[in-house]
Amino acid sequence: MDLKSNKYHFDKIADTLAFIDKNFKEQPSLDIIAEHINMSPFHFQRLFKDWVGISPKKYLKFISLEYAKNLIKQNNLSLFDTAYETGLSSTSRLHDLFISIEGMTPGEYKNNGANLSIKYSLSETPFGNIFIASTNKGVCNLSFVDEIDTGLEALKKRFPNASYLHQLDPLQLDALQIFQSNWSRIREIKLHLKGTDFQLKVWEALLTIPYGALLTYGGIAEAINLPKASRAVGTAIGNNPIAYLIPCHRVIQKSGQIGGYHWDPIRKKAIIGWEASKIVSDIE
Repeated sequence: MDLKSNKYHFDKIADTLAFIDKNFKEQPSLDIIAEHINMSPFHFQRLFKDWVGISPKKYLKFISLEYAKNLIKQNNLSLFDTAYETGLSSTSRLHDLFISIEGMTPGEYKNNGANLSIKYSLSETPFGNIFIASTNKGVCNLSFVDEIDTGLEALKKRFPNASYLHQLDPLQLDALQIFQSNWSRIREIKLHLKGTDFQLKVWEALLTIPYGALLTYGGIAEAINLPKASRAVGTAIGNNPIAYLIPCHRVIQKSGQIGGYHWDPIRKKAIIGWEASKIVSDIE
C-alpha cells in the first residue's frame, strides 16, 4: 500500500473516530457511520478493524462504557439516569454493556465490590512470597509480593468496598498446589476473573500455552484472531491479575528477548528456566 493510500485511509479512520466520539449518545449503527465517510459498511468495517484492531461496534461500546463509568463515579447518577445519559435504551442494555466489557454488573461497579467477601493469605513458592485471594467463586488474585500488606493494598484498590478476611481457604490451597505439581492440574482450579472481553480472550489464550513452552505476543494475537493487535495483547497481559496460573511468563518478544514482567523480569527468567528444567528431568 502506497503512502497516498495510507494517508487516505488514516484520514477516513480519524474522521470516523471523531464522529463516534461526538455522536456516541445516538448509538449510531454501522450503516450510519459508514455513510458518514462515504464507504460501504463491508469495506468500512474491514478498514476500521485493520487500523484500530477492534470493530466499530466494539469501539462504540468502549466509548459508551467509559462515559457511563464517569457518570457513576463523578455524578453518582442512578443506573436509569446513567443509561439515559449514555444513549442506551434501558438499564438492561447498560447491564449487558458492563458485563460484556467490564466483567461485572453496573451495580457491582458502582459499589466497588460491596457485599463481596474476599479471603487472602501469603504463601511461599520457589520464586518468592505470593499473595493469593479468593471469593466464593474462585481465586481472584495471585501476585508475587514481599509483604502481605503490599498485596492487600493493591487488591483493595480494585475492590475498595469489599470485606476482607485473612484466611487460607480450600480454593487457595488448590491453586497453590501448582507449585508442587504440574500444569495438568490447572483445570481443577477455579478462577474468579474480572476483566474486559478482550482481556479474558487473551488470558484464555495464555492458558493454552503448554508447560515449559514459549509464545510471542504476536502468537497470542494470532490465537485470538486479531493478528494486528500485538500491542493491545501486551497491555492485556500486563493487566493479568493471576500470576503463574495464567502463564503470562511464557510470552516473549519476537526477537527472542524475554521482555517485561509485572512481577520482575528476573523472576520471569527464573520461572522459564525452572519449567524448562522440569521438562528435561522428566525426559531423562
